[in-house]
Amino acid sequence: MAPDIQKVIHIAQTAGKNILLPGFKQQAKASIKNDGSVVTETDFKCQDFLQHELSKLAPSIAFLGEEMTQDEQLNCLQSNARFWCVDPLDGTSNFATPIPLFAISIALIDQGKPILACIHDPIRQETFTAVRGQGFQLNRQAIQSKPIEQLTQAVGFVDFKRLDTQTATRFATQKLYRSQRNIGSCALEWAWLAAGRGQFIIHGSEKLWDYAAGCLLAEEAGCAVSDFNNTHPFKYAQLNSSIAAAPKGIHKQLLSTLM
Repeated sequence: MAPDIQKVIHIAQTAGKNILLPGFKQQAKASIKNDGSVVTETDFKCQDFLQHELSKLAPSIAFLGEEMTQDEQLNCLQSNARFWCVDPLDGTSNFATPIPLFAISIALIDQGKPILACIHDPIRQETFTAVRGQGFQLNRQAIQSKPIEQLTQAVGFVDFKRLDTQTATRFATQKLYRSQRNIGSCALEWAWLAAGRGQFIIHGSEKLWDYAAGCLLAEEAGCAVSDFNNTHPFKYAQLNSSIAAAPKGIHKQLLSTLM
């Protein structure tokens, strides 16, 4: 049985209000990790808070956070136990710039797939949630996005930096879709896809904590999610995957541009 989603929402909103927003206003100290990505004191402070509060909520559930070591992440991923998959501050580069586009992402993984998801945007006070089989909600209200049947009508979230040169060139130069955005926060792109604020996501390599919650939000909103070879990203236990997500009506069209 999954924990109460309302309690998870409260934890995420509390972290956003008391940790992320003050850190954003005060411009928390930033540094560069070994992989070249940005990290701030707020990332660690928020992860510690989320781990502590989620542990109190459900002591038996393990925890995988972005700011853990890779060995710790792999041990959790390969344990076959239920675990929280958390990005305490998705969009850290935006946060440190400062650009007000960042979020908290929390997913509960059970038997190798997400069953509960919460993405909270503290700037706009928007909380996107899903429980498997119960639909997608924005601020506790059910949302149904408008169907779309042609990729050429779609606005997509495309991260050109992480695509191979051939694919990036094709998406940049051919008229495959209506328009493109990249907002610097994977979590918000997933949340906005689920809410109908975009119609597809293409990303060459997202980390598990980038897509764990968003994948469930999108699926509960009626989207199909896969890697570029049409394999579900949760079919195998892995820390990163290519991503192709879109409403079911255009998902095959999207994949045809990638193969």
